[in-house]
Amino acid sequence: MKNKKTKISIVIPCYNESENLESLLGSCQKSIAKEPIEVILVDNGSNDTTQEVLGEVLHKYPFASAVRVIKNKGYGYGILQGLKVAKSDYIGWTHADLQTNPADVLEALKIIKDNKNSKNLFIKGKRHGRSLFDVFFTISMSIFNTIVLRVGLSDINAQPTIFHKGFFKSWKNPPLDFSLDLYSYYLAKRQKLKIYKIPVYFGKRVAGEAHLKDIRSKIRYSIQSIKYTFSIKKWTY
Repeated sequence: MKNKKTKISIVIPCYNESENLESLLGSCQKSIAKEPIEVILVDNGSNDTTQEVLGEVLHKYPFASAVRVIKNKGYGYGILQGLKVAKSDYIGWTHADLQTNPADVLEALKIIKDNKNSKNLFIKGKRHGRSLFDVFFTISMSIFNTIVLRVGLSDINAQPTIFHKGFFKSWKNPPLDFSLDLYSYYLAKRQKLKIYKIPVYFGKRVAGEAHLKDIRSKIRYSIQSIKYTFSIKKWTY
């Protein structure tokens, strides 16, 4: 890493992901450590042993660093803290649960290298391998947001999400929760960035508990997302 200019900084928010951390870092080492990619792990106010695990293992992975958030203020808040310290011109985020492969970031790196006007790119995952219920839920939310916001939006919460730092500097009052995925995607559409979707396989969580683990959590997320969608509409139309 010291002899290469970092091209992508990828933020990985971690809330109570202590059981996944070593596997996550090991997977990053196997797949992306030889490339100019910086990994920023954000301990997003965890109340498990995340901080202790990071203290024990992080020194083994020179491509990675950590940011600590004392109190969890939301998924989006944790990501924003990581983006603020990112060293690369291209920045973004993905999940810590290993349901997608860190190597997906390599496809984004290839797209950036192949495009002359790479500052105008917004790269996002498109998930495969999910349950029919999850696919139905995602399609329903995509259709709702597309109709209300009048722009085509699909698989809004898919990862990774990667873009140029200049786009990040244009953000004003981004949400601090899961709505950050919608905010960034919608803003990219509004600013007419070139959207690239890369296929990612979405497998089972390796360890820990999913944040949207059942129908109740998905309903709560849907209500929250719907409210935010209408708030976006108010400040853009």
